[in-house]
Amino acid sequence: MPYNMTATRVLMNNLRQVMAEDGDTRSRLDHVVRLIAGAMVADVCSVYLREADGAHLLIATEGLKPEAVNKTRMSPGEGLVGYVARTAEPIAIEDAPRHPAFSYRPETGEDPFHAFLGVPILRTGGVTGVLVVQNRTERSYREEEIDTLQTIAMVLAEIVHTLVLAPAPQPGNERRSRPGNAAGSLKGRVFCEGLGYGLAVLHDPVVPPAKFFATDQAAEVLRLSEGLIGLRESIDRMMLIDGAALGGDPRDVMEAYRLLAEDPSWAEKLLEGIRSGLSAEASVDRARREHRAKLQNARDPYLRERLHDLEDLDNRLLRVLGGEEGKPKITGDQAILVARRLGPAELLEYAHAGLKGILMEEAAASSHAAIVARALGIPAIGGIDGLTTRIEQGDYIIVDAEDGSVHIRPDDVVYDAYMARVGLRSERQARYAALKGLPAQTLDGTHVSLMLNAGLDLDLDMLDQAGADGVGLFRTEFQFLVSESLPPLEDQIALYKRVLDRAAGRPVIFRTLDLGGDKVLPALSQLREENPALGWRSIRFALDHKGLFRRQLRALVRAAAEGPLTVMFPMVTVPQEYRAAKALLLEEIEWTLKQTGKQPSRLEVGVMLETPALGFSMQDLAGEVDFLSVGTNDLLQFFFAADRMTPSVSERYDLVDPASLRYLKMVADICKAGNIRLSVCGEATASPPVALCFAALGFTSLSMAGSAIGPVKQALRGVDLGAFRAGLFERMDKPNGSFRNQVLALAAEHGIDTADS
Repeated sequence: MPYNMTATRVLMNNLRQVMAEDGDTRSRLDHVVRLIAGAMVADVCSVYLREADGAHLLIATEGLKPEAVNKTRMSPGEGLVGYVARTAEPIAIEDAPRHPAFSYRPETGEDPFHAFLGVPILRTGGVTGVLVVQNRTERSYREEEIDTLQTIAMVLAEIVHTLVLAPAPQPGNERRSRPGNAAGSLKGRVFCEGLGYGLAVLHDPVVPPAKFFATDQAAEVLRLSEGLIGLRESIDRMMLIDGAALGGDPRDVMEAYRLLAEDPSWAEKLLEGIRSGLSAEASVDRARREHRAKLQNARDPYLRERLHDLEDLDNRLLRVLGGEEGKPKITGDQAILVARRLGPAELLEYAHAGLKGILMEEAAASSHAAIVARALGIPAIGGIDGLTTRIEQGDYIIVDAEDGSVHIRPDDVVYDAYMARVGLRSERQARYAALKGLPAQTLDGTHVSLMLNAGLDLDLDMLDQAGADGVGLFRTEFQFLVSESLPPLEDQIALYKRVLDRAAGRPVIFRTLDLGGDKVLPALSQLREENPALGWRSIRFALDHKGLFRRQLRALVRAAAEGPLTVMFPMVTVPQEYRAAKALLLEEIEWTLKQTGKQPSRLEVGVMLETPALGFSMQDLAGEVDFLSVGTNDLLQFFFAADRMTPSVSERYDLVDPASLRYLKMVADICKAGNIRLSVCGEATASPPVALCFAALGFTSLSMAGSAIGPVKQALRGVDLGAFRAGLFERMDKPNGSFRNQVLALAAEHGIDTADS
């Protein structure tokens, strides 16, 4: 076997020539396995391809019986091939037939062969096949040989994909003529409702096969060295964050992240790849594939965090190496953005790129990337298992963000059905637009304010487009999350002033920083807590970082100048937290008055109901708090003890439940007695039946995404709220079966369209 790098580079050059050759698929693939067997001094070289059901099909061999090709199929997990695929790790055995995982297949004629070396073929998100070499004699494979075969497997992944998985073009149907895996559908969770169609654009850096090989090894080593320097400098810039405001722990976490970037063993492994004949990008891509494969099998939370760190470093380095070429190319106005993970800052870079849809593999509906997607009004689906292993650059995609479906290279029947639904959706939107200038007043005269949830300048476009009565929730943390350093005071003032100016006299409720849990600053992104949702976040974080908190409060007061100011504190659990936060706000008003001679003409201070404990304390805050606003996402997860970031339980419990509605009714009664205004700013009110439930409980202000205002207004204007309330309370007293279905039936009785609820 080739222990030296020269022999490996010769093999790499030969493989590069094969990729450039003309000829049919079978002859080229046969040529590949002959080359590998010869270079590895092996009696057998075989390639097994992973199929959709997890089985592995023998698609090429040198040394086994040719008639076994495309006939020998190993069931999922079967044999040594299945073992390699399941573990995503190489396996080297001196005498394979004696191994407990060995599966004998007589049709292959493998009886004479003893030594076995198998390595996973890794591509995108996981194992796509297995590469095997075998020898007649019993022997031990050395580490250098295993590493060589892993390098070959990485290149082979692209060859197999190019030669086997790319179907021939089908004239007359461009949607099915794109290269890639078989067409099909995937399911996920709707982040932003809507329909979209376009070409897949992969966010994760992609190394094209043409750039896999190093033509000038010294130049590639230099590029890698310069890339590592650029990567480390970018991390150093991330660490230029106000230490006094953030404290020491976050910096310690970032120091650990930087240590990973400076790990000499990581750099050495990348250099080994270049010495074997790979380009700098291909060497980094090999490391990324290994990290992704290990991440899929990792169960330990700490190990998963470290593997996420390593994959993030791989992606960062690939972007540094690629420069402008490494950025996703979006041309035209029919792009579907596809990503494993996506931060809010990264998504905002695509804001004006004409996106028709967004697909994410690892995300939650409450993540900031999802919130930004809603702000942009782009159909978005997340939590899609296997997304990046099924979609290729340039695939035609239908994003059905009404039922959470993704259709890959749809056929004519699916596409025609999609177009029909687009037409129906346009008709509904026209009906909602006609209501824009009308009040959200029920048939029996109850007026409900329909407000906008916002966090970006882009959101504020919906104030007039949707006919919102104001901004019921402005999330101030986005300005912090999209920056690698803390935004200066003047930048914060400028943002808040723009929001007030664009609201043009309509009310604006600013929620103070809601950081922690799944919403953290770049320097805190690796901070681990056993239960982050229950940990150091929101008002707890703010009160422990008074320098950061006071700077924001000062910016809000300065932006209001002599106009009205409405501030809301998130995730307050006990009255003392509210009082401490309000005291800091009053101190900043007093300080600003002394410095500028100005203070808000009217001050309103509210609190978010996100923890059940606060509901039982509202009578203690009577006369101190002006309004209460329900944050449905967090309240729901704490009320039912169901982590909203865990898909297996996040949708198991429903806000439209007798227990939760009884609790909210109790809170509403307490607040009415204490003259505390009631509102809701959670995304749950985007559903008309849920909005009707809150209105029936006495909540007179509902805040939601701009796209939901039309449907909710239509529902409110068509209902006798008193009659609906009576029916709701009757069902709350005597629930029977699915309570949501009971509420949907009640809404339907009152003429409310519940088709999408």
